[in-house]
Amino acid sequence: MSDVWQKTITTAQKIRRELHSEPELGWQEFKTASRIREYLSTLNISWRPCAGTGTLATLNAEAKGPHIALRGDIDALPIQEDTQKSWTSRQSGCMHACGHDGHTATLLAAASWLKFHEHSLPGPVTLIFQPAEEGGHGAREMINDGALEGVDKIFGWHNWPAIPFGQLLCPDGLVMCGNGTFEIHLTGQGGHASQPELCRDPVLAASAITLNLQQIISRRLAPQQTAVVSVTSINAPSAATVIPQNAMLGGSIRVPDRVTRDEVNRLITEISQQTALTFGVAADVHISPRYDATINHAVEAMQVRQTWQSLYGEQSIDSLTTVPIMASEDFSYYLQEIPGAFALIGSDDGPDHQSPCHSPHYDFNDRLIPLVSCLFSRLVGAPVPEEAFPDIA
Repeated sequence: MSDVWQKTITTAQKIRRELHSEPELGWQEFKTASRIREYLSTLNISWRPCAGTGTLATLNAEAKGPHIALRGDIDALPIQEDTQKSWTSRQSGCMHACGHDGHTATLLAAASWLKFHEHSLPGPVTLIFQPAEEGGHGAREMINDGALEGVDKIFGWHNWPAIPFGQLLCPDGLVMCGNGTFEIHLTGQGGHASQPELCRDPVLAASAITLNLQQIISRRLAPQQTAVVSVTSINAPSAATVIPQNAMLGGSIRVPDRVTRDEVNRLITEISQQTALTFGVAADVHISPRYDATINHAVEAMQVRQTWQSLYGEQSIDSLTTVPIMASEDFSYYLQEIPGAFALIGSDDGPDHQSPCHSPHYDFNDRLIPLVSCLFSRLVGAPVPEEAFPDIA
């Protein structure tokens, strides 16, 4: 059994680095899907395509116990990598900057181990290899294509460099916020920079709107409410001597619930339009909701915490990180349909794994693969060998 476990983890780490070197953006994960399916086939695990580049694999399909799903996401981000690793991205402007390569490899490791113990599993297990988590609503499309049919509960996770290595954060209820994006298109009257009185300056209006939107969090919401409003871009191309006709602001919001989302969106529109008026500029506001908050079910969240502690000790639960995490996850779609839980697991074991997700310097910590493979195995009722209990200190 020791040899089987070691081969499982070594192969998963190798695949992780292969995937890292060949990243693909959401809904374009054709090579990634092919590699996943190829490996599942070598394990003699049945699978089917789901939502295009997604894959559903099934183990022990005829068993009578609870049907549990485990999920890994597979897409990369439009970021130029700067890690200098031997497995660095070979795709210019695209990298696995959020660790989805590691999530995929971990689920493949679990697949290999669970196949070895398939006939001892108490119930069916579905493995969800999901595309397009990074804003592409991949979870929604997987559900629409039947990913949760017959499934009783679901578990997922995300590596998190801001948490010490091996510490698990899986609270009851709200774990990650919902999000949305906005664009504010400003139309003024352009002209010569030497004659501002004859112009209506959209750049000045954009600057004022950027500042005024900050009052939403500081003055318009209660201090106890959790929310973020960030203006992330101002675009007003022009020449040095020209006041432009148009400007555009872009940004992101993070909110804990739909009520707060509605209020924040209303205030973005109101503040932008009224501020623009004071400069004689028109503001056209476009708001796009993305993901709802990720809200754990209490029973399943407790199951994850207790399982992790049984593997790695009482001290392995993170009690210091404040929740909710303000980042967002489309795992929320699954938790709106069936019971389940989503965990954040710390990856910080030193300088190589301290860069945050979405950084060009980020790299997944391969030491997490055996830890989370053990967690997944225990959650679905598979045995874990004693040698699979690595030191997380």
